[in-house]
Amino acid sequence: MVSDAEDPAAVPIRPAATVIPLRDGSDGIEVLVLRRDDNLAFHGGSWVFPGGRVDDADFVTSATDDVAVAALHAAVREAKEEADLDLEADQLVSFAHWTTPLGRNRRFATWFYVVHVPDGVGGEVTIDDSEIRAFEWHPISEAIAGCERGEINLAGPTYVSLLTLASHPSVTAALDVVRATDDAVFLPKLIKGPSGTFSLYQGDAGYEAGDLEAAGPRHRMQMLEKGYRYFNELS
Repeated sequence: MVSDAEDPAAVPIRPAATVIPLRDGSDGIEVLVLRRDDNLAFHGGSWVFPGGRVDDADFVTSATDDVAVAALHAAVREAKEEADLDLEADQLVSFAHWTTPLGRNRRFATWFYVVHVPDGVGGEVTIDDSEIRAFEWHPISEAIAGCERGEINLAGPTYVSLLTLASHPSVTAALDVVRATDDAVFLPKLIKGPSGTFSLYQGDAGYEAGDLEAAGPRHRMQMLEKGYRYFNELS
């Protein structure tokens, strides 16, 4: 496996897009998550949102060289390919941007979008049972709790995204806040310490120096044997 910790140019950063489908349920907002096949190189076995790489066809569809615009169309395409959801680009609301940290064998610069998919809108979810092995509509609170108990293997960005959306009483309320808020940008740095591995984000006191013990605010996620522990003292 090539590590870009030794050679940052060895693993290129590819553009990607992810869509977070939401609907209102009896126990609060529900989110659609898909379980990736265990043998996949990137997040194999994890529960994730529909998404994937931006490809040449997305630039053709968007009729532009702007990768951010092409990413929006990639999110629509991936929602169809992975979950059989019929979405339109103008339904998607920009939410966050994540870049895979150094040290991974695959790296992506990923645009995250949220979309309201009420019952009966967008079609019935179906999967290919190949790259995607299962799907579930989870109340956000249950997905978070299941991850923290080690019962659901969520990718780190999936977990943080759900924490951000969990406080809202409805999808409409969540989307109103997302529209009024600048996208969160995550450029993680993986740091190993005596208490385990942490993913540090901008604004953390130890981010620039990679110092887990630096005095100041924390914006990081600890990777536990089961689940994560997320700290955000910036807001």
